[in-house]
Amino acid sequence: MNKIGLISGDGNLPINIGTILKANNFDVTYLLLKSIKNKEIYKNEKYFIIDIISIKNIINILKKNNIQKIIFAGSLRRPSISDLGFDLETIKLAKKLFLEKKGDNNLLISIKNYLQSKGFIFFNWTKYCSELFSVDEYISSIKPSKLAKLNFAKSKLIYKYFKKIDVGQSMIIQNQLVLGLEAIEGTDKLIERCSHYKRKGDKGIIVKFSKKNQSSIIDIPLIGLDTIKAIKSFNYEGIFLEKNKCLIIDKKEVINYANKNKIFISSMDLN
Repeated sequence: MNKIGLISGDGNLPINIGTILKANNFDVTYLLLKSIKNKEIYKNEKYFIIDIISIKNIINILKKNNIQKIIFAGSLRRPSISDLGFDLETIKLAKKLFLEKKGDNNLLISIKNYLQSKGFIFFNWTKYCSELFSVDEYISSIKPSKLAKLNFAKSKLIYKYFKKIDVGQSMIIQNQLVLGLEAIEGTDKLIERCSHYKRKGDKGIIVKFSKKNQSSIIDIPLIGLDTIKAIKSFNYEGIFLEKNKCLIIDKKEVINYANKNKIFISSMDLN
């Protein structure tokens, strides 16, 4: 049986991935970041508590359990150079990572490259978890209106430029005008912020996409129930996801909520 070490941040994505991999006869051990809020969902799983500022400890756990293949999943708080308790391995890494103003995608890729240099393999879990992705054009039974499609056409023009910089993964368009581009606040906060800029006209849409050269293994754009609830709360028509590039966490629950509240979820090509 193949052993997998799943380094797990916040959210349900790690447990969703692990459940699917176990059903495919993988032996999954979770390495839970001590900062995560939902440790209780792992109570029946094999797990260790880790701290991202101790790379040496993470490596030791993996080696002691004969784990060579690893996965990153879930949200990760960027460490600060002012954090106490850095071990020697992390200090070496910190010179590259935490003293540079890197975007999150570059940060994760740098950590990935560092662990690979220590002999670990980043496992491509995505081919086993296709059901988690935005595959179908119409994911919900609610379909986007003609006005929503016009807004989406506008977003494609903006995306050509926005995707090239490591800033955010979402934008909001209403009346074919850009209300906002995601920065550090994340998609759900962007939805709230842009609600104050809405004008009379259509309800507006959210578009979620991958960034240029974004890792398809460790930093994948995603939505969950909180995103769809925010769309409902702030009265948007729905969300377009980049086809085959976005994850939908707790997919059945998300789709049921969207259908019940007349919100569309659609996946489209952006190129």
